[in-house]
Amino acid sequence: MQLRYQFRLYPTPGQQQSLARALGCARTVYNDALRARREAHAAGMPYLSDGDLSKLVITEAKKTTERAWLGEVSAVVLQQALADLNTAYRNLFASVSGKRKEGKVAPPRFRSRKDQRQAIRFTRNARFKVTACGKLRLPKIGDVRVRWSRPLPSEPSSVTVIKDAAGRYFASFVVETTDQPLPETTAEVGIDLGLTHFAVLSDGRKITSPRFLRRAERRLRKAQQALSRKQKGSANRKKAAARVARLHARVADARRDHHHKLSTRLVRDNQAVYVEDLAVNGLARTRLAKSVHDAGWSQFVGMLEYKAARYGRTFAQVDRWFPSSKLCGACGTVAQAMPPNVRKWACPCGAVHDRDLNAAKNIPAAGRADRLDACGGTVRPSA
Repeated sequence: MQLRYQFRLYPTPGQQQSLARALGCARTVYNDALRARREAHAAGMPYLSDGDLSKLVITEAKKTTERAWLGEVSAVVLQQALADLNTAYRNLFASVSGKRKEGKVAPPRFRSRKDQRQAIRFTRNARFKVTACGKLRLPKIGDVRVRWSRPLPSEPSSVTVIKDAAGRYFASFVVETTDQPLPETTAEVGIDLGLTHFAVLSDGRKITSPRFLRRAERRLRKAQQALSRKQKGSANRKKAAARVARLHARVADARRDHHHKLSTRLVRDNQAVYVEDLAVNGLARTRLAKSVHDAGWSQFVGMLEYKAARYGRTFAQVDRWFPSSKLCGACGTVAQAMPPNVRKWACPCGAVHDRDLNAAKNIPAAGRADRLDACGGTVRPSA
């Protein structure tokens, strides 16, 4: 399994200038290649191949006076910028032909120098290495200080240097890891995600929603107001924009840390984890959009999935149309209608259910029904 290990970088002022130069060159090559393909398509010419495009916007461009400065950075950075564009076009063609299952993809767009997040990638051909003193050696940039929080499990195949909106630098290593199965346990858990409580577990536990964005709204509002009063193009406006970006980065870091700790605990303590497949894209277009984005359900479910695969656990998502909240866990009766404001309901059989807890208990049963036993039959056959 391939995983990413991300660490904070602390480049010197000179190294920051070299990184800015590399980021600018990669952006220029990407935009030149995208412009060449658009012009060729508008002129009715054949689709430019990857090799012809590389020769046009890198090899031949370096010989001109307008693009001679492309030779000041590592050639691998420029080639990886072209690889990103080629991947974007392949995803577009797969989306148009219907082969892509993840959803529709828009055509690639030009990259702006004002983009808040920029990144460049070095592969093994660039001969990057981690030195004996623990620094990251990058070609034509130098030895950059790294804050190591844990050792790398294997030799990285590539490293992506990221500059985020808050002005921080990160090194993201792609490493090959082996599965590390945990000791088996008989416990299983179903998770019902929500807004009142971030997660309600089938064993009765309720995880309070941290609401990181809501708690930081006052500071964010004051920072945004200060930014709006600054004159455009001034140095003070850049400082105010950096402060807003730092506040947003702090919220995102806290949310990610909460998701990592909770997902690790659930995968470690349970042999099987079941969760409902939520339509996050649809919910993000309602009046609850801010709360849905603040919860970060997709990020949390993604962590559960890859950690379960790595540690030998079972992970399954129940179909979003499964009536987990309306299904009586005692007799199996499905209620006719249940508005979101109904938090408790009574079944004709006499059972009184908490809406979220009842859904959390029904999710594992539905997840087990979709699994097959050794004979090929369902674990819980239908009545």
